[in-house]
Amino acid sequence: MKQLTSAEVRQLWLDFWQTKGHSVEPSASLIPVQDPSLLWINSGVATLKKYFDGSVVPENPRITNSQKSIRTNDIENVGVTARHHTLFEMLGNFSIGDYFKAEVIPWAWEFLTDEKWLGLDPSKLYMTYYPEDTETVALWKSTTGLTDDHYVPVEDNFWDLGAGPCGPDTEIFYDRGEKYQDLPDEDPEMYPGGENERYLEIWNIVFSQFNHLPNGEYVPLKHKNIDTGMGLERMVSVIQDTPTNFETDLFMPIIEAVQALGTKAKYGDTKLTDVSFKVIADHIRAVTFAIGDRALPSNEGRGYILRRLIRRAIMHGRRLGIKGNFLAQLVPVVADIMEAYYPEVKADQSFIQDVIVTEENRFNETINEGEAIIEEVISSLKAAHEKLMPGEQAFKLYDTYGFPLELTQEYLEQAGIEVELSGFEKSMQEQRERARAARKSSTGMAVQSDILGEIDVDSVYVGYDQLEVETRINTILADDAFVSLAQAGSEVYVVADQTPFYAEMGGQIADTGVIVDENDQLIGKVVNVVRAPGGQHLHEVVLEAPLVLDQTVVLKVDRRRHHSIEKNHTATHLLHQALKDVLGDHANQAGSLVTENHLRFDFSHFGQVTPDELVEMEAKVNQAIADAFPVVTTVTTIDKAKAAGAQALFGEKYGNEVRMVDVNHWSIELCGGTHVANTAEIGVFKITSESGIGAGVRRIEAVTSLAAIQEYQQQEAILKELAEGLKVKKFFNLVGRFAQFREEHKETVQQLGALRDKMNAQAAGQIFDQVEEVGGLTIIAQNVPNCSMDDLRKIADEWKQKASSDVLVLATSAEEKANLLIAVSPKAIEAGVKAGDMIKQVAPKIGGGGGGRPDMAQAGGKNPAGIADALAFAKEIIAK
Repeated sequence: MKQLTSAEVRQLWLDFWQTKGHSVEPSASLIPVQDPSLLWINSGVATLKKYFDGSVVPENPRITNSQKSIRTNDIENVGVTARHHTLFEMLGNFSIGDYFKAEVIPWAWEFLTDEKWLGLDPSKLYMTYYPEDTETVALWKSTTGLTDDHYVPVEDNFWDLGAGPCGPDTEIFYDRGEKYQDLPDEDPEMYPGGENERYLEIWNIVFSQFNHLPNGEYVPLKHKNIDTGMGLERMVSVIQDTPTNFETDLFMPIIEAVQALGTKAKYGDTKLTDVSFKVIADHIRAVTFAIGDRALPSNEGRGYILRRLIRRAIMHGRRLGIKGNFLAQLVPVVADIMEAYYPEVKADQSFIQDVIVTEENRFNETINEGEAIIEEVISSLKAAHEKLMPGEQAFKLYDTYGFPLELTQEYLEQAGIEVELSGFEKSMQEQRERARAARKSSTGMAVQSDILGEIDVDSVYVGYDQLEVETRINTILADDAFVSLAQAGSEVYVVADQTPFYAEMGGQIADTGVIVDENDQLIGKVVNVVRAPGGQHLHEVVLEAPLVLDQTVVLKVDRRRHHSIEKNHTATHLLHQALKDVLGDHANQAGSLVTENHLRFDFSHFGQVTPDELVEMEAKVNQAIADAFPVVTTVTTIDKAKAAGAQALFGEKYGNEVRMVDVNHWSIELCGGTHVANTAEIGVFKITSESGIGAGVRRIEAVTSLAAIQEYQQQEAILKELAEGLKVKKFFNLVGRFAQFREEHKETVQQLGALRDKMNAQAAGQIFDQVEEVGGLTIIAQNVPNCSMDDLRKIADEWKQKASSDVLVLATSAEEKANLLIAVSPKAIEAGVKAGDMIKQVAPKIGGGGGGRPDMAQAGGKNPAGIADALAFAKEIIAK
């Protein structure tokens, strides 16, 4: 067997399939930035789904790739098993209705065994197959010439997700030898396809030849597909003969870098510490790539999963004795390992590290919060004489704060408390089921859209230069069928030889307009335009008159609406560059929307955008408009465009030929949208809002031209109303008048505060006379109506200074809400009375909850009627 690095294995794969006529599909972004709603459970797997379901027709039906993917549905297995990862690379080759079994099986054997490629020992390879798929096993036998024991029928070898394309599959296993066989020969699972460590699955070839209909019927597909995948990490472990994937050159440099951070253990010392090394090595790979693909930590969706990965890695670092931040230091190691195929990781290294450092700092604070929560739980359980922590609470610490179960158990063990493991496992199982359901829904292929895939007419978009064109209708779709005549009143989809209508894409909405006949009589209204799988512009039309196939018509775009969209689209380009100038190069586009009324621009940025920065951005855009820069659009090659400094939008796929939009060599972007010819056409640009829409992602909304003027007019009307209310004649006098008004308001508030303090002092004097003796302690328990919690705290401060009693219990109510405060003297604390414990028992009486320190605690609730019961119950507690 050859000795190969992981980079060499990946490259051999791509080289081999190119010799078989395959095109290399670039590794897609883990997180499609144009779809921020996508839940990040098993992204990357569906990168070619658009070809299999017929929504897009590939230029070449033969495709190969190495696709990075993230799967986090069973994260707890990472580091425990030999080959479980969150981020992994799937080497794939695909046939979209082209070759099938007779071609792919000999090719697979050639790649695995030929010395020019991997050169594996043929005698160590075993193939499983679906028992009814006799064609496949016959092809394997004729191709390999191996004895019959190398072909194993397995009932599960049928790929079916419940609906859509499906079919039998064949799996290829590698015999790693007896040294990986822990159990004796009579182990019932010791065979290729069984649960064992000896026979390792390295390749799965799916023969997608049936369509599973909703009624349960399986019908043959018109176009049969090949969908195949080889796990790079597994294949490298075979080539490099390592016990697990983690000893390969994909992970060991990271593990060695972790050891160099000053761990108290070394890799290989114990199984427990090895798990921590593996978790860190695995998670930093996933985190690095995810952030590089502009996923950012947050509390929901894919951002939550990313945050959880970071926190799990940090917790395992603490187990190894690593103090302080360390994860960001591992990013350069990942970048070095993956640079051969993913140079963008090294290019984004600083940005990725900044994100991780920010998250590490935040989690170090969170760890302290989690420890405080555990201490509070321990205190509550002790007060209730309980020795068992509910499993749901332990799971919340695990899921929300990143506390592994065993760490929680360590904290509780010192207090003689155990975790209710059945409750924890139940919560864990519920989360697994949610993840499994999400994974299933995100990876299933849709039923093939045959009708759209069959549109094979030519259609040319001419809207960059013309907004009205005479042309011929070459396709009419009505009720999911091709028709030659559509009647008035129907809604149809239409394709024409030429069209001036822009189809919705790249954040720009579609053009609308009309179809008229040669006499300018209305035929129908174009309400939307989308791209068909073959690239044709598909017009959604509401017909006012009959439409006939091959009819000559005139397509007219709504000019005013089109020009408004153009102005807003060019303004997004100017804004993008202004963002980079003001905030820095990290401010990359993360989504956009361009309509006739306004524009929306999402971008990556940590921290707030200050008002001054917004003013500067707006000024830069308006300066570019005032300078009347020409907007030059050039069709060129991708390499020439990049050499000219053009920005490619992250997550977008570009062909060899691209459109480059250049505004005075200041803003240069690759873009297929429509634009003004000169920035002066935009007129004016006005930012209307700026906000955060997720961790590290912000959004600017803006208007241009007449819409911007209307925005200024509305603001002017508001200023006029304010001026009249504050009785000033000119707008610029508003600032001075407002400052005067604010000072007067401040004085009024101070006077009211002084009066309230005086009232509190009088009330306190009366309260402090109401001392009772309960259970050997003195207590003041009073209802003080119409006070704030701040008032109660001030009364408590005075009580503390005067030492009026051992325990103080105050209650108040206002606007159907109730508040409680309990203060306890050192003497009472010595006697076993703690304010924090006591408030938790009393607060339910007012329909609420609270907490605090042993000497002072507070609570709020929604049941003022329960105040009398709360005060009485407080006395009962002390009496006991």
